[in-house]
Amino acid sequence: RTTELMEGIDYLVRQAVQMGKPIAINISFGNNYGSHQGYSLLETYISNVVNVGRSVICVGSGNNGNDRIHTAGQLRQGQTETIEMSIGTYETTLNLQLWKAYADEIEISIETPSGERLPTLSEKIGTQRYRAGETNLLIYYGKPGPFQVTQEIYFDFIPKGSYVDDGVWKIRLIPQKIVEGNYHLWMPSAALLNPLTHFFSPTVDTTLTIPSTARNVVAVGAYNARLMTYAPFSGRGYTRGNTQVKPDIVAPGVDIVTTAVGGSYTGVTGTSFATPFVTGSAAIMMQYGIVQGNDSFLYGEKIRAYLQRGAQRLTALVGYPNEIVGYGALCVAESIL
Repeated sequence: RTTELMEGIDYLVRQAVQMGKPIAINISFGNNYGSHQGYSLLETYISNVVNVGRSVICVGSGNNGNDRIHTAGQLRQGQTETIEMSIGTYETTLNLQLWKAYADEIEISIETPSGERLPTLSEKIGTQRYRAGETNLLIYYGKPGPFQVTQEIYFDFIPKGSYVDDGVWKIRLIPQKIVEGNYHLWMPSAALLNPLTHFFSPTVDTTLTIPSTARNVVAVGAYNARLMTYAPFSGRGYTRGNTQVKPDIVAPGVDIVTTAVGGSYTGVTGTSFATPFVTGSAAIMMQYGIVQGNDSFLYGEKIRAYLQRGAQRLTALVGYPNEIVGYGALCVAESIL
């Protein structure tokens, strides 16, 4: 749980302060629950805790880059947007999050795979409950919080029996008053879903997982170090509304050889394995700067700035920073000089 992650980070940072030592923390963890703007409780906590002691936190950007679990669009007054999604067979549960500006007011119409249309949804306090075939559908309109001005509309698909109704579902967004107009929808990680559960018009951008979207962390994507190309699965930026350049950099994350249970070796792929390269690099830089006395302020945002400046460009990509690899590939030699 995210609360346990926060407790773990708190323990590590407190220990480092008590021991008077710098600390580099690796977080190879992420989920899709939140607005992806960096304003959730977890993201705000991590951004703030980086300012305690002499620390740097590196977070993997997730592996949702080429999954079809995110879609986005622009609402316009008088134009209904229709979002089509497939729910695969044997899906035991599913939830969706729709995030939009709180200033925008919309109604929602849902059509089931059988063609049944549920009553039009409008904003009201409390959970709205509907029966859709053999699926119970719960919808909740959220409110802005102390850390963000966006609004979440949460959809929970719960089977009456064993499985959610499979087939094509349609969600229609009906504008009532549009000020900003942009919206995003996320499903949970594809690893948790049936392969046939997806949006029909997915968007590869803004597929970073949380908390790599936190403001003061080093967000790490993956690239193929053998081919010097970006990894299609690597979570892409920018954060929702293009408020932050994420990921910051990428590191080797394809066919990484590492130890396996039982004493052998294995090959692994993912941003979870790219992130430790950056965390270790940050630790080396802090050793050089703080421990060896070359730069007592080499931690936090300064580490992130140095890594960005030293990052190397990959082939076939132009325009840096960009939403695919950020500032480029990890290069400690160019970052420390």
